[in-house]
Amino acid sequence: MLEFIRTHRRLMQFLLLLIIFPSFAFFGLESYTRMSDREPPVAKVAGQEISQREWDASHTRQLERFKQMFGDQFNPAMFDTPEAKIGALENLVAQKAMSKNVVDSHLTVSDEAIRKTILEIQGLTDADGKFNKDRYQQLLAAQGMTPERFEASLRHDLAVQQVNMAIQGTAFAPKMVAQRISSLNQQKRDMQELSLTALEFKPQVKVTEAMVQAFYEKNATQFQVPETVKAEYVVLAAPVVEAQINVTEDDIRKFYEKNLGRYKTDEQRRASHILVKAAKDAPAAEKVAAKAKAEKLLGQVKKNPNDFAKLAKENSDDPGSAERGGDLDFFGKGMMVKSFEDMAYKLKEGEISDIVESDFGFHIIRLTAIKPAATRPLADVKSNIDDEIRRAEVGKKFASMVETFSNMVYEQPDSLKPVADKLGLKIETVSSLTREPNSALPKTAAYNQPKFLAAIFSKEAIKDKQNTEAVEVGSGIYIAGHVVEHKPVAKIPLSEVRTLIEERVAMLEAEKLAQAAGEKKLAELKAGGSAEFGAVKSVSRTNFNGTPGPAVAAVMKADATKLPAYVGVPVPGKGYSIYRINSVNEQPANEEQVKSEKQQVEEFVAAQEMAGYLGVLKKRAKAEILKPVAAAKPTTPAALVK
Repeated sequence: MLEFIRTHRRLMQFLLLLIIFPSFAFFGLESYTRMSDREPPVAKVAGQEISQREWDASHTRQLERFKQMFGDQFNPAMFDTPEAKIGALENLVAQKAMSKNVVDSHLTVSDEAIRKTILEIQGLTDADGKFNKDRYQQLLAAQGMTPERFEASLRHDLAVQQVNMAIQGTAFAPKMVAQRISSLNQQKRDMQELSLTALEFKPQVKVTEAMVQAFYEKNATQFQVPETVKAEYVVLAAPVVEAQINVTEDDIRKFYEKNLGRYKTDEQRRASHILVKAAKDAPAAEKVAAKAKAEKLLGQVKKNPNDFAKLAKENSDDPGSAERGGDLDFFGKGMMVKSFEDMAYKLKEGEISDIVESDFGFHIIRLTAIKPAATRPLADVKSNIDDEIRRAEVGKKFASMVETFSNMVYEQPDSLKPVADKLGLKIETVSSLTREPNSALPKTAAYNQPKFLAAIFSKEAIKDKQNTEAVEVGSGIYIAGHVVEHKPVAKIPLSEVRTLIEERVAMLEAEKLAQAAGEKKLAELKAGGSAEFGAVKSVSRTNFNGTPGPAVAAVMKADATKLPAYVGVPVPGKGYSIYRINSVNEQPANEEQVKSEKQQVEEFVAAQEMAGYLGVLKKRAKAEILKPVAAAKPTTPAALVK
């Protein structure tokens, strides 16, 4: 199992991402995804149905998370598989079960945690570090949400995260185990190679007509021209809708007047303070001593007000502000403890307070500035309002257009022209579509996405010549197509590929001869025979030193209690290699490596703990997957014909 963890780290990360829910995302909280009347549910959890579109959206979000995680190394094809899709559905089912558990258990988080999380959202603070309330409200409005609704959703997500962290936190791996794994990984073995190449045995091979015919029939899929489609298509996306939106000056003015409260800022005050710390539950004697110290400092401040910053830096128990001379920057009502706030709002600019007691101790406050309440003029927020109105209108109009788009391509299936004319869309044409995304076509094109290709190659589209349904291939991107021309799979005649097949068969037979000779030689060596090996190489589980992976695995697994030891490894496409192991060199455990191995084992244990917990929750919620996912297709051998 530990070997598996080490050699399948990316797979482990994939597994962890599938079963451990991602943190909430500010964008994408709402979408235009909705269940079609013609679409049966794919799963049920606690009596609630999960639609195909909800599943598709979950899989899309999953791909986005992988893309952010792996960056330039991300390969969509690696995760856009039946296994990954069923993983997304199971993840969605688990989320629903977890959400029900959170609600049933009355789990929640504090208002302070909500506030802190919102303040940490990237893009909601200005250059000076202050929270931009207008920006916050505009982004929510663009998603069709109110602050109350978003914060309720966020509260729920954070509660779910707390449960996740509690379960994952139980994972533990003993350091001794990690040290042993690290030691095995660092172990080095000196070995030499004896290679028997297929080319050496190729002259002994005689390729017959029967062998050629058998290879041609057995590998028929390698000698096919793939099925292709030429299709017309129309795409409905947000930019198409946005181009049809017209926001007038009057619209902007009315919005500003209706939402004037959003552009008002309350009075803010800036203060400095000196804190003499005394906990709320501190002994009376400690509080008396703290207050006496504060009164002494107050006397010094009253005597020399200009020394306030110096005294704060030297004496204040608030480390965050002490280094700035006690400065707390601007704050509004509700941001400070009540006793502090009450005094700060009584003082005049430049005044120094008497001693103020709070749960933190005793404060001396100096009011340094007052920023009066103000209303941002229309000119300052005009562009933001235009953007917000436009987003809101796009949202409303897009939802309506999606419905029209979906209905028309279904109800008028003989042509895309009616829907194109109705919605002002352009009919495009694309050739050489295949059942799988075509690498010769743009990867991001709507017509080159798996879901659309599945629709355009359906019986209804090819044989019945009907429009495809409206297929969502991305966030807010819908496409429908109509087959113009269909070319079925065609087999390449044997006469055109005979030479290639003869060469391939000859090499395969030569490999068999090389392996047979190699296995015979290996038996002789183990019995005490001799042979001329190549130069000595040192390999380990983490450093292959130019040796193929399967060979290193065989060398490292070989019984080395008696040296020299021998192992044989077939080398596809080349022949057969025998490796002589001369010595085994143990290496001391590297602390950094031990730490890394320990973390990987704990990640695996955490995944198991979470999987078990979610299994219980899904059983309790009577979770059921109603729609089976097609099994993964077998990998097609690389074609000989290009």
